[in-house]
Amino acid sequence: MPESPVPIASVIVPNYNHARFLRKRIDSVLQQTFQDFELILLDDCSTDDSRSILLSYAGDPRVRMEFNDANSGSTFKQWNKGVRLARGEYVWIAESDDYADEKLLERLVAVLDADPQVVFAFCRSWHVSADDQLDGFADFFLDWLDPTRWKADSDFCVEGRQECRNCFVRTNPVQNTSAVVFRKAAYELVGGADESLRMYGDWKLWAGMALTGRVAYLSEPLNYFRFHDTSVRRSMEGAPHMAERLQVTRWILARVTPDDGVLERLCEEQAIDWVPLVLSRHVPLRAKWTILRDVREIDPHPVKRAVRPALTTIRLKFSRHWRPRPATSTQPK
Repeated sequence: MPESPVPIASVIVPNYNHARFLRKRIDSVLQQTFQDFELILLDDCSTDDSRSILLSYAGDPRVRMEFNDANSGSTFKQWNKGVRLARGEYVWIAESDDYADEKLLERLVAVLDADPQVVFAFCRSWHVSADDQLDGFADFFLDWLDPTRWKADSDFCVEGRQECRNCFVRTNPVQNTSAVVFRKAAYELVGGADESLRMYGDWKLWAGMALTGRVAYLSEPLNYFRFHDTSVRRSMEGAPHMAERLQVTRWILARVTPDDGVLERLCEEQAIDWVPLVLSRHVPLRAKWTILRDVREIDPHPVKRAVRPALTTIRLKFSRHWRPRPATSTQPK
């Protein structure tokens, strides 16, 4: 049987135990107004009913399936596997618990077609709950970075290196992978997602790709970013989270030099998070040394920066553990 024509886009759905969301996810892909795509369904040894749901789409000629024999233990290994299988020029990693407006592919592919220098394009996302209730826009996480840049009627296309100096060095402005369509060649150029990272491989990936070209953003909300009890974002806390955050920051700083003001804000923002961890008796000593080592590479004045968050941490600890004793009556009995 002759191989089907090479599609313009490859859509990858990497799944693990998201049976309750899968049909809505896959149907929102198959119903796209842009139809020149292949759909690659991956499963990382789910223990729920995922595989039977995935297999129900086997009759669609656009669908290919790859099921792991053993759990990979890594979101980013699945991304890399999917991109290796992709035949399209453009790739959309559509996470298995999210879903999309029917025009997402059409809009973002058009941006990539219009400018060969754009390595990835992403759109605004709705924040949606496990039971499909809308709760505003997902970009509220970025208000501290810039309160207007990712809002309505603020489309932009910028040099990726400048975006790294101003934004990526401080945080990941691409809040959800499902909102992105990228060039497969750019992904491969940077070596794909870093599989040694557990939480911030996406941040490093988008920053790395941005360094190779231009980045485009559409303020039209075409993606539905789902938050629920097992979302990866909910696990992003504590010393492992901080260690990876500092590691990615160092990686970006080795490649771009931000303005003094940006670096100052970055160091102040990070100190608010790393100082309480270093002062905590629950964080292992080795983890503290790792954090301090990376902080010293990033911040030229870490001790000065630590004073205010240290005092705040101590005050909070004191208020939690100290309670005034009830006043003793001095009246004669």
